Amino acid sequence: MREREAVRVPRIIGCDAFRVAMPRGRRPESVLVRLTTDAAAGWGEVAVPASGACPAWADIAERMGPALIGLDWDRPEDVSAAADLGSRDAAAAIDTACWDLWCRARGLPLAHALGGTRTSIVTGARLPPEPVLDIVTTRANRAVGAGHTRVTVEVRPGWDIEPVRAIREAYPALALVVDGGRSYTPSAEHMAVLEALDAYGPVAIERPFAGDLPAHAALQLRVGAAVAPGIGDLDTLDAALALDAGRALHLRPDRLGGLTAARSAHDRAYAAGWDVWCSGAGAFGIGQAAAVALAALPGCTLPSDVTDPAGGPVFVTPPVRSSGGVVGVPLTQPGLGHEIDEDRIERLATRRLRIPA
Repeated sequence: MREREAVRVPRIIGCDAFRVAMPRGRRPESVLVRLTTDAAAGWGEVAVPASGACPAWADIAERMGPALIGLDWDRPEDVSAAADLGSRDAAAAIDTACWDLWCRARGLPLAHALGGTRTSIVTGARLPPEPVLDIVTTRANRAVGAGHTRVTVEVRPGWDIEPVRAIREAYPALALVVDGGRSYTPSAEHMAVLEALDAYGPVAIERPFAGDLPAHAALQLRVGAAVAPGIGDLDTLDAALALDAGRALHLRPDRLGGLTAARSAHDRAYAAGWDVWCSGAGAFGIGQAAAVALAALPGCTLPSDVTDPAGGPVFVTPPVRSSGGVVGVPLTQPGLGHEIDEDRIERLATRRLRIPA
């Protein structure tokens, strides 16, 4: 059991939020959060949905940010009451910033504070959705050439066997995750397709169904691949574990509400013998740095999506980049283990707020 420390963190005196986008307003976009005390600052990041709607902004501005000012706290877990005031993605950004601030105030690497044991992370990559076979294989080639040892390919009914077959024929030994995007049903027809996909040896079939944990359990009995249901909260994870509705967990702090809940999810899945892999939230480096620390936990046995997407500004130094498919876990610097380019964030932000004003 992780021991609680008696040292009290100075009160939070400021909460800043910045909305940032790729150059010329292109996607993706993120909301970055900075929490400050008299002595330190901590950062968090959450992606803005593709629709452009951003309820996390209002949650931080109107409820969560004001609740944090002057809050007494000893550990990041103590901020959960404020996190409950907002959406899960807003809570994730706040929770990550609390962990970064707490660790920087104590001179601790975030990975060690969470309980991580790894010094490096093996990386995977997610292929953007593209219903053109040549483009899918080209992107798989690019990912493998960059050193990634696992790729995730998105499939849908009617667009599933062909891309999986093409990637498997090109790379017989590649770890492959098939993401169904909750688009299948437990009908006999769809179950037969998912079983056919299993014949190509994926390590996991992710999110085949929308909810419906019994359907995931039925599929797990019929395939050799680990089924990875979409998990958005700890209660759903507990139900999935009780039903044997899978054997793998895709750990995303933004879905679960932050690093605190993600660590708890890891611990429960690891204890049950499930495989785990992680993804970062956002595209500007802070979310990826947090995911590296999370992926250092001992149960993260599959390659994780923790590297920065290319093509836009990155606000952390050094960037979260892989070398031959491996990312080192920062263990010599406190918190996220990266310097944050605050001046550049303020300069490039399309929207900003400060609490108190």
